[in-house]
Amino acid sequence: MPDQTHVLFVEDDDVIREATQLALERDGFAVTAMPDGLSGLESFRADRPDIALLDVMLPGLDGVSLCRRIRDDSTVPVIMLSARADSIDVVLGLEAGADDYVTKPFDGAVLVARIRAVLRRFGHAAGDDRAEDAGAAEGGVLTFGDLEVDTEGMEVRRAGRPVALTPTEMRLLLEFSTAPGTVLSRDRLLERVWDYGWGGDTRVVDVHVQRLRTKIGQDRVETVRGFGYKLKA
Repeated sequence: MPDQTHVLFVEDDDVIREATQLALERDGFAVTAMPDGLSGLESFRADRPDIALLDVMLPGLDGVSLCRRIRDDSTVPVIMLSARADSIDVVLGLEAGADDYVTKPFDGAVLVARIRAVLRRFGHAAGDDRAEDAGAAEGGVLTFGDLEVDTEGMEVRRAGRPVALTPTEMRLLLEFSTAPGTVLSRDRLLERVWDYGWGGDTRVVDVHVQRLRTKIGQDRVETVRGFGYKLKA
C-alpha cells in the first residue's frame, strides 16, 4: 500500500528481527529488516524509510555509529533499541541523534505506541498549535538575544546564521520559546515534546537539551536544579 509507513528495522538477532517484523506488519507498517549496520545503512540510503529502529549492538557498524551516519544527511526519526535500561549505550545513542529508545525485551504494543508517538510529533512539527499561537503574537518570529525562532517557517537562526535542528529539537525549542523565563519540568517536556502519556526516562530530555544547547548557545537554556529547564528571555 502506498500510504504505509516504511520502517527500517536493523537487528542482528534472527528471532527478534523476524518476530518484530511480523508484529509491525500486522499493525500495518511496511518493514525492511536488516541483520547488520552496514546493510542497514545501505538500505536507508536506497529506500529512505519514514522511521528507523536500530539495535545498539550490531555487527560491522554498531547502532550508535549507524545513527550518526543517518544524522549526517537526514532528520528521519530514529528509535534505538537497547538491552539494558541503565546502559551508557542509551545515552550514547541519544547523543548520536536518536529521538527515543526502547529497552529490550519489549512488548510489541509498547514498541508500536512509541513508533506512533514519534511519527505523530514529526508529522505535526510544522503545524503545531503552540507554534501558530506564538506566531500570531509575534508575527511568526520570536527573538531571544542573537537567537531567532521562526515559528511559521520552522527555521532558526543564531547571529543571522541558520541552525539545523531535528524535528524533536525544534519541538523542544518551540516549547521553551513559547514560555520564555518559565521553568518547564522534565515530565512536562516528556508529555509535550515526546507525546508520552505515560512515565518516561528523563534522560531523553536531558540529552536533547544538551544537544540543543550546542546549537543555540550553552547559556541560552538554563538548568533550574530540582525543577527543570527554562529559556532565558
